Amino acid sequence: MGGSLLERQARDILLTPLGRDVLERVRSILEAADHLEKFAHDHSGGHRSLSLGIIPTVAPYLLPGVLAGLRAGDVSLRVQIREARTDGLISMLRNGEIDAAVLALPSGGVDLYEQPLFEDRFLLAGSGERVRRLGVNPDAVRPVDLKAAQLMLLEDGHCLTDQALEVCGQDRSSGQINMGASSLATLSRLVAEGFGLTLMPELAARSETEAVPGLQLLRFGSPQPSRTIGLVRRNSTASEEWFDGLSHVVQQVGERIVKNTRI
Repeated sequence: MGGSLLERQARDILLTPLGRDVLERVRSILEAADHLEKFAHDHSGGHRSLSLGIIPTVAPYLLPGVLAGLRAGDVSLRVQIREARTDGLISMLRNGEIDAAVLALPSGGVDLYEQPLFEDRFLLAGSGERVRRLGVNPDAVRPVDLKAAQLMLLEDGHCLTDQALEVCGQDRSSGQINMGASSLATLSRLVAEGFGLTLMPELAARSETEAVPGLQLLRFGSPQPSRTIGLVRRNSTASEEWFDGLSHVVQQVGERIVKNTRI
């Protein structure tokens, strides 16, 4: 090591400054070796791990059912969840920090494989009074008819905000649109109190209406605006059974939630 590690005394042995530094690194090496040995033991016994990314406007509503479905299929599977916006998940995928991501398609990554899973339709959400002003005929309500001053959306950076602006025929140049909420839960409570209208994904509708009694929802006329939820992985990742199995579970859970949304 290029120096003394121990200082010998009459009845004791002490570490030198270099010795303390070496000891710290040796402990880290031994700990890593122990983790590697445990990993090898688990792998040989059929234990697997999965690192899954998911966007915030999907995570609270989809994850409970997905995790339950994965656990039912393989009780030994260890799942690590990373919740982040689309740009962050794409970066994590490319860096190998996660194995796959649940997000709204298209992801915009040419080096990524996308598997569409289900359609998540948008509903109009607001207070009972605001929704009643629009009339009772849903065929007469179109996203493009909503005025900029009426809209409340998530803060910039959420893909849901981009999708809402697109279907409403609006853009960021309108200073009248309030884009400040950080979550759908916050947005639901604001519009339920009459502070505006917003687009609510069908995936979140049941959960948010149960949590916010004053929230009223209305379907748009046909064709209903929607987003496609899918599973994304790296092109370089082999299409193995784990990806197909994960796709099946996410698709089943998502379709069941939107099917049971009664508006």
